[in-house]
Amino acid sequence: MSNDKLKKIPVTFLATYPPRKCGIGTFTHDLARNVSKKYGEELSARGRVSIAALNDRPEGYDYDSEVGFEINAMNRLDYRRAADYVNLSDTKVVNIQHEYGIFGGEDGDNLFTFLESIRKPVVSTLHTILDDPSPHQREVLEKVCAESTEVVVLANKGKDLLKEVYDVPGEKVTMIPHGAPDVPFLDTSYYKEDYGVEGRPVILTFGLLGPNKGVEVAIEAMERVADEFPESLYIILGATHPHVKETHGEEYRLNLERMVKERGLQNNVAFHEMFVPLDELIKYLVTSDIYLTPYLSRDQISSGTLAYAVALGNAVVSTPYWYAEELLADGRGKLVPFEDPDATAGAIVDLLGNEGKRQQMRRTAYQFGRDMIWHSVAGDYQETYERALKKYKEAPAVSTGGQVDPSDSLPDLPEVKLDHLFTLTDDTGIYQHASYTVPNREFGYTTDDNARAAIVSLNQWNTFGDKSALKLLRGYLSFLGAALNSDKNEVRNFLSFDREWKDEGRNEDPHGRLLWATGKLVRESPNDALAGYGNQLFRQAVESVSEFTSPRAWAFSILGIRDYLGKFGGDRNRKLVGEELADKLLRNYKEHSTEDWIWPEDSVTYENPRLPQALIVWGEFTSNDEMKDWGLRSLRWLNEVQKDQEEGHISLIGNDGWLVRGEKKADFDQQPVEAAALIEANWEAYRATEDLYYLNNIYTVFNWFLGRNDLGIPLYDFRTGGCKDGLHPSRVNENEGAESLVSWLISLQRMYRLMGELNRDTNLYQDSRSNN
Repeated sequence: MSNDKLKKIPVTFLATYPPRKCGIGTFTHDLARNVSKKYGEELSARGRVSIAALNDRPEGYDYDSEVGFEINAMNRLDYRRAADYVNLSDTKVVNIQHEYGIFGGEDGDNLFTFLESIRKPVVSTLHTILDDPSPHQREVLEKVCAESTEVVVLANKGKDLLKEVYDVPGEKVTMIPHGAPDVPFLDTSYYKEDYGVEGRPVILTFGLLGPNKGVEVAIEAMERVADEFPESLYIILGATHPHVKETHGEEYRLNLERMVKERGLQNNVAFHEMFVPLDELIKYLVTSDIYLTPYLSRDQISSGTLAYAVALGNAVVSTPYWYAEELLADGRGKLVPFEDPDATAGAIVDLLGNEGKRQQMRRTAYQFGRDMIWHSVAGDYQETYERALKKYKEAPAVSTGGQVDPSDSLPDLPEVKLDHLFTLTDDTGIYQHASYTVPNREFGYTTDDNARAAIVSLNQWNTFGDKSALKLLRGYLSFLGAALNSDKNEVRNFLSFDREWKDEGRNEDPHGRLLWATGKLVRESPNDALAGYGNQLFRQAVESVSEFTSPRAWAFSILGIRDYLGKFGGDRNRKLVGEELADKLLRNYKEHSTEDWIWPEDSVTYENPRLPQALIVWGEFTSNDEMKDWGLRSLRWLNEVQKDQEEGHISLIGNDGWLVRGEKKADFDQQPVEAAALIEANWEAYRATEDLYYLNNIYTVFNWFLGRNDLGIPLYDFRTGGCKDGLHPSRVNENEGAESLVSWLISLQRMYRLMGELNRDTNLYQDSRSNN
């Protein structure tokens, strides 16, 4: 069909997008701009083409007006909101640019939430297709293809892989080449004077720099090239990949620069560290006598830089990754073995020394690349959008059996706001108390609160990718390091505002909380440096926990040891300590419990659910069914004790008298820390059993914060993001201190993760809501 006869179908792209530095974002911008041109429009907020942009940081980016919706890639609920936004818009087709690493979750499975909520035809462009995926990677790509009306691959090899590895029907898959700019066939000397390299043979590698690019092999090859052509210059163009830089800094680039100096190649290798705009990139490519892609991995199904080089008529030397094999066939380039500097040098020397051969390769590549210019590629996508819309309209409607779509009934959660956390935190740590919303310096700081705040910060990073949380995390960890008296293996708890410790000796509960925070850090740390610090503190703190006598300190320690063993499962000595503490806790249960009192003490006091949670977690970890069952029975008993049986809401045990065996429980003052612990314990119980009773109880407890409680008053403060300190008989406590704040944040973070998981299993969600 002629592109001129195709309809101008409104389309939304779901992808990364400039100014975020990402190859997928550049691709999306170029495709969106050229589709708009096909529609006779400029890319803008008023056009038929719009963008739902994926952010890798909470503050997002300064996007142009065509970006109509922003998604925090780490937040599953943002994907549902994006789907709701698109469903209500004029968009007729969604074009997803798929790459495992940009969507958040495990192998990008956060995208599932969008796919299950969108009510428009989906065209998915696949930028990575693995021939030996992990089971979960296979599941992710199979899900993407199954939920897509049309699938686009950038090379014919992709069609073969989808059929052979992922069992995707061939009629669903279309090959559309990677686009490239339309540039005249120019002599390589055209721009050389602009860069001060006139008369010099130029070899170019372009792209975001990272260890998988193989640039070290190319530098090694340049030793021989420089011997044969002393004036040759290898330009390495591109900034370090942002995620590589975030994790490893400039280590890779600095190692490359050292290689250059050690080999005396300073006059033959140049680093141009920049993310260049398109017009500048074109000039670099035209200037290059040879374009070099020395990549190390075979399973690369696309490369924007290689597509540009071929379309502009570069002579190319490349390793034989899939995309290069296909694009450089029939004399359009020269392939060399992986990690072979001698072969790479030989190919470069051969082309530089044979002008006729190099020019023939250039002309062959340029002619082939005429079908890759963006105008042509945009027309192919326009045709695909029309085909997808037609298929979607003709597909039989899927009956929901009269049930409400679960994605429409997922509860809207408040935003996770860290404003009050920052307010309560100074360069020492988090203040223990507040007068209303103002930090109260009189009472200083506690290890208890800083350990909890460290967990909040770690959760915030792992759930939402919030970089501001890492600064907070380092401050709280510094406090914990100071609280640990390593000479005595004891933890101090109370630090005055003028930084004097007010207690010495054994503080078992704070010690256990410190162990829990550091164990979690070891398992879930965002980088090796913080993991190393957490490991250091954990190994010091764990030495004395076997001497503890407090059941809660046992429980906190068990949870921390379990997290630590999630990273270092072979540490037998730590496992033995955890086993010893869990056995002690179980013995206490057996000694104190009766049929109507399933508890390890004669009173039920504060942060109670951590005790059954510890038994459930350790029993599950060690396959000790007796221990796990005791924990489950105790938690169910505790749930029912703290539930208003007539109204169905949670009525927590108050700290004004607690619950003593044989007596009536204290109704007030109810504390947020108990609610947070109930949510976490019920989550562990649900994970261990998949019993919807525990899932429903999580909803019930969370609603306590939002006003479904004995007073019918919310404790969450939407203005500050904080939480009131508790429920009194006739009012809420208006102060918003550290314990209540971190309890609320831990609960809200858990709900975000939980809602994301449930949105992946709509049947489970529907069952749980109908039983709630």
